Amino acid sequence: MRHARRRIVQRGARIAAVGGLLCGGLMVTQAMASEPSAASRAPESAVQAAAKKGAGLVSTLGASRTAGSWIAADGSPVVAVTDSDAAAEVKDAGARPKVVDHSMQELKSATKSLSSAPRVAGTAWAMDYTNNEVVVQADSTVSASDWSRLTKLADSLGGSVRMERTEGTFTTRLNAAQPMFSTAGRCSAGFNVTNGRNEFILTAGHCGPAGSVWFGDNQGAQQLGQTVSKSFPGGDFSLIQYTNGQNDTTNNVVSIGGGKGVEIIGSADPTVGQRIFRSGSTSGLRDGKVTALNATVNYPEGTVTGLIETTVCAEPGDSGGPMFSEGIALGVTSGGNGDCKTGGTTFFQPITKAMTALNVKLTGPGAQGQGAAGAAAQASPAPSSAASQGAAIAPGSTTPGSVQAVGESDTILSRLTDTKNIGPGLLVIAGSIIALVATRFIRTEQDRNRYRRQYSQSWG
Repeated sequence: MRHARRRIVQRGARIAAVGGLLCGGLMVTQAMASEPSAASRAPESAVQAAAKKGAGLVSTLGASRTAGSWIAADGSPVVAVTDSDAAAEVKDAGARPKVVDHSMQELKSATKSLSSAPRVAGTAWAMDYTNNEVVVQADSTVSASDWSRLTKLADSLGGSVRMERTEGTFTTRLNAAQPMFSTAGRCSAGFNVTNGRNEFILTAGHCGPAGSVWFGDNQGAQQLGQTVSKSFPGGDFSLIQYTNGQNDTTNNVVSIGGGKGVEIIGSADPTVGQRIFRSGSTSGLRDGKVTALNATVNYPEGTVTGLIETTVCAEPGDSGGPMFSEGIALGVTSGGNGDCKTGGTTFFQPITKAMTALNVKLTGPGAQGQGAAGAAAQASPAPSSAASQGAAIAPGSTTPGSVQAVGESDTILSRLTDTKNIGPGLLVIAGSIIALVATRFIRTEQDRNRYRRQYSQSWG
């Protein structure tokens, strides 16, 4: 009777082990099938598709027949054209034409004349595609004589330039998603990038000279790294090399406060009219709209060109922080005027230009999605698992991206037990194999012992 029960138990163990093998194999198969590919990580949103269509039409028609493109409030691409034939081509292509007086060539000529004039700190200009003009802003520090001289220059350019006084002062936002401290001041970490050998923080160039040592706390106990490359003025970007390397380069997450972050899945150039988000340690997560590209700002420290002009607010301490939309890295905070109580204009260094100049790329999924179709990145090395990503339909419905918790532990055990990975399936398979081997070993030992008993009984 005892032997019969033992055989039943052994048979049940073998059946369970075989079932475990089948179950584990199924878990591994499902995990591998659900693993997102590089192409599926960054699906093209409606905003990106509209931007691509508008930019393509501008490129096809040329600078003498167009004057830029933007995204309308309903999410449709709009292209400024100078003649009816170009308008017809735009309409046939599924975009909305707007006939204007000045071509892109004329607008560029106007900005060239402004750049050639004597520099006036406290001024900025950019092309306003929607109103077909170059807008020159002058802050409160610009004297009456300088204002008069700039106004005369604008009048001589044939009506393509509009002068505008603005409150506050245009300053760099020195002093982010996560704060960084050095003897040069306080800035925000932007995006994690790599050159294939080392990992870096990409942030604003005005944050400090090459050689600046950065800390994650104002007591100087947590050293982050050292500035190894910078561009300012001219551009506004720099690289901070991590002191001891980076713990995890598989993710790139932007902190947005409240223990949450947004996963960065690629990088791109923004489009006029696009809704964007900015994160900084001073003012947190804020949103606004892109109003102009290729802006020039005459900071007190020097002139920076090629910037993105936006309506999002920023305050001292937000410098270098990330700008992003739908998980796509767009730029790092440069400077502006106003604050988050009264509003203002904020300028950003385009991420694509900075990475090209520095010969780096985003870490994590963003490394697979660089370029015009391709996101915002980790403010500090504290990634975690991703959540779902919102899809954009119109600029007003655009989301920051895939929101997730930050600061969770990412041990080998947690990865193995994550049901979205193949780890649990492999553990089940390994356990089943061990169970099969154990039951077979026990059966073999029992047969051997039975034979020995029978042999001793037979031969005494």
